[in-house]
Amino acid sequence: MAALIEAAKDKTYPAEIAAVVSNVPSAGGLQIARANGIATEILDHKPFGRDRAAFEGALQTVLERHRIELLCLAGFMRILTPWFVAQWPNKILNIHPALLPAFKGLDTHKRALQTGAKMHGATVHFVVPEMDSGPIIMQGAVAVRPDDTEAALAARVLAIEHTIYPAALKLVAEGRVRVEHDRCLIDGQPVPDSGSLVAL
Repeated sequence: MAALIEAAKDKTYPAEIAAVVSNVPSAGGLQIARANGIATEILDHKPFGRDRAAFEGALQTVLERHRIELLCLAGFMRILTPWFVAQWPNKILNIHPALLPAFKGLDTHKRALQTGAKMHGATVHFVVPEMDSGPIIMQGAVAVRPDDTEAALAARVLAIEHTIYPAALKLVAEGRVRVEHDRCLIDGQPVPDSGSLVAL
């Protein structure tokens, strides 16, 4: 989130970070947003109990009030329902700390090390109802080193995330990304497969 805010400070950047919404009242990102003059909203999911539809209905109201056009998930650890995703077709971006489709879900760095992966990285993708399965907009890769620890690998992947998330949002905001047959085309060209990425 902080990387997106920083990128959007450039007057030539095509997207404005209009609001930061959190379902965790103590989230540190709220303070960062306020310090940068960005509107914040807290929508605690706990009072809604198991009623995900009611929570997402309230979330939709908040987003409409701020006239949001694109959503960027950043540390939002809730799976969105098919109803909510359908309100935002190819308008919700997420970043995942792995080279999808490998290592969907949690503990990606640990799993990459356990399986002996040679490359690891991060993926920006559009959100669909199936977790970590939407069309890929951009990926960035790092080489997994023989002496890597989970923390060391995570730090290098985080640096990649801070680069590719603002870059992917820029492409989407400029209207340069089109989805055809569940794959993203950028300026009419397919996104490269992760196997063709250069590891840093």
